[in-house]
Amino acid sequence: MRDAGRQRCFSSTSRGLRTVCAVAVAVALLVSGCASYAPLPLDQGEGAADVRQLTVPSSEMPLPSLATHRFDPADGLDVTETAMLAVANSPALKLKRDELGVARAQAFAAGLLPDPQLSLGEDFPQHSGGGLTTAFNLGLSEDIGALLTRSSRQAAARSQAGQVNLELLWAEWQTVAQARLLFGQVLNLRAQQARLASEQAALEQVTPYVQAALDAGNLTYDSASAGLNAAADVRKQQADNAVALHQADSDLHVLLGLAPTAPLELVGAPYQVAPTAAQLQQALADLPRRRPDLLALQAGYQAQEAKLRGAVRAQFPALTIGFNSARDTSAIYTHGFSVGITLPLFDRNRGNIAIERATRQQLKDDYASRVLTTRSDMQRLAADLATLDRQRDTLTAHARQLAEARRAAEPAWQQGLLDWPTWLAIRSRSLAADLDLLAVQQQQATQSIALEALLGNTDVDIATHPVSTQAPTP
Repeated sequence: MRDAGRQRCFSSTSRGLRTVCAVAVAVALLVSGCASYAPLPLDQGEGAADVRQLTVPSSEMPLPSLATHRFDPADGLDVTETAMLAVANSPALKLKRDELGVARAQAFAAGLLPDPQLSLGEDFPQHSGGGLTTAFNLGLSEDIGALLTRSSRQAAARSQAGQVNLELLWAEWQTVAQARLLFGQVLNLRAQQARLASEQAALEQVTPYVQAALDAGNLTYDSASAGLNAAADVRKQQADNAVALHQADSDLHVLLGLAPTAPLELVGAPYQVAPTAAQLQQALADLPRRRPDLLALQAGYQAQEAKLRGAVRAQFPALTIGFNSARDTSAIYTHGFSVGITLPLFDRNRGNIAIERATRQQLKDDYASRVLTTRSDMQRLAADLATLDRQRDTLTAHARQLAEARRAAEPAWQQGLLDWPTWLAIRSRSLAADLDLLAVQQQQATQSIALEALLGNTDVDIATHPVSTQAPTP
């Protein structure tokens, strides 16, 4: 009798071991389909050593004017090639694209069904006699509440991915504008530096003359100060302008993802744009439907709507349903089910609902503020450009007159028909007019590029930039 009981016990133990082995094999099969880890070492952040080493895929450009332009840095970069390289190689845009990858992964994760819960337990009797056997219980359960809110999570994640996708497009447009702006700034500062250098060379002629007059006692230091300070003032202007040029050149290198020492040859004219009044009015009318940043805010608002709906659904009691099978030590089998429910007595998800509702209101007000600010900025920039146009025309005529006076004064001074203080005054006024004209031209270019960016690049169809929520590769 004792041997028979021991045999049943061994038989029950064997069946239990087989069950455990089967579960272990199932778990191993599930784990075998999981993602694997691979290290990703950090790089040194050195940037490209030469722009000719880089390639730019024209098909990925966000604007038609860039997509149809040939990229060939062998003969230098024009303003369009500079913008193309910025879109393809900007470190800031690479971060934005990484954010889009994260958003797509989140959208993929939001659509996954929750894994069921499997429970397994065994109880071993302390005594083998009395017909006792090993008891076990096996259960399988699923969180029904997570299934009820799945559609809301998916909708929110898709809208968030769409928001990031539109924010990336807006960042690309802003990068194009920044590249055009820095291109023009570098060329303008180089022109100012060349003008100051030519003025410095001309002023070097009078310095020995003034010094000789001082040494001979024909001039006092008060009388000679204008001549002595003229060259010093120009040298200071050169130094200040050189610092500004270094900053603009450095900013352009960073925007293009180039090493600080990489040679950068810029060719051609700066970017010129002059939006018409009709284009401005059309852009104002279509503003909420064309600007990627405003469309991104709309997508973010839709994501918040989905979150609020999910929070409202989550106020209902959390429900878990399971099925189980068990055997006690007397070898009696039972089959049943279990239901777990959260009693909605205190929380009822009221806090999360209040948070999501307040957040929705904040996003709504943020969108209205952004649209109002954008409309105001566009009108202001248009008025500024009209003023700068008139100022440029006036300064152009003024600078031309002073240049003619400077050229006429040069031979008169060389022949002794004009004293050097008058000659210096004429040159000083001509230099100031030339620098003022260059400054106004740069300001005008800055404002016009900013206005075009606010217009929303009306030659682009936003529909050509769809949002992708495809599953990432594990």
